[in-house]
Amino acid sequence: MATPPLAVLFADTMINVSIVEDDAKLRATLERYLMTQPGFQCVSVYPNAEAALAGIPKANPHVVLMDINLPGMNGIECVARLRHSLPAAKIIMLTVFEEGEQVFNALSAGAFGYLVKSSRPAKILEAIREVHGGGSPMSGNIARKVVQTLQARAVAQAATRAETDALSARELEVLQALSKGHTYKQIAADLGISLGTVRTYIQRIYEKLHVHSHAEAVMKFARK
Repeated sequence: MATPPLAVLFADTMINVSIVEDDAKLRATLERYLMTQPGFQCVSVYPNAEAALAGIPKANPHVVLMDINLPGMNGIECVARLRHSLPAAKIIMLTVFEEGEQVFNALSAGAFGYLVKSSRPAKILEAIREVHGGGSPMSGNIARKVVQTLQARAVAQAATRAETDALSARELEVLQALSKGHTYKQIAADLGISLGTVRTYIQRIYEKLHVHSHAEAVMKFARK
């Protein structure tokens, strides 16, 4: 037996929505629009993340429309916190940002969908229905950027692994010690080598990892 489309499955179900948007005009427009659509109800609106974190768990919406560029805490951090305080809520990012990293970070924080603010009102309603039904709505353009970001990260990680694999056993020991916050003197004492030898190893590490500082070397080591 064929599964009925989502629109049919949820036609008789009221979907409660909260909006987190700092633009007062857009916030009011979205609220009015949702309240005029059968099967939808806007249960709360917030101008910033801090107000949303205090109010959304009490409003208990099914779906949250979340902006990224909010005053104070940004929308991505708000998503991460809401996933702990209200794990059942499905969050859709509704923002002007289309950069792959922003999309990837929002989805990694716990967002279920991603739309740009230029989306047609009908598209926003469709996305709310879809995410409420277990989907992950986003435009084809956004999906492509997520794939591109994942591919770029995979390439960067592969390059980092190749660089760290080129380190000798002793160089890895020195780098591990650096990552733990040890000083050059501590490393020399722990490994039974001179301070000058530690500096030589660190210079070789910089050259092999293509970095110019202690911090950059440690960051690359952490990503391998």
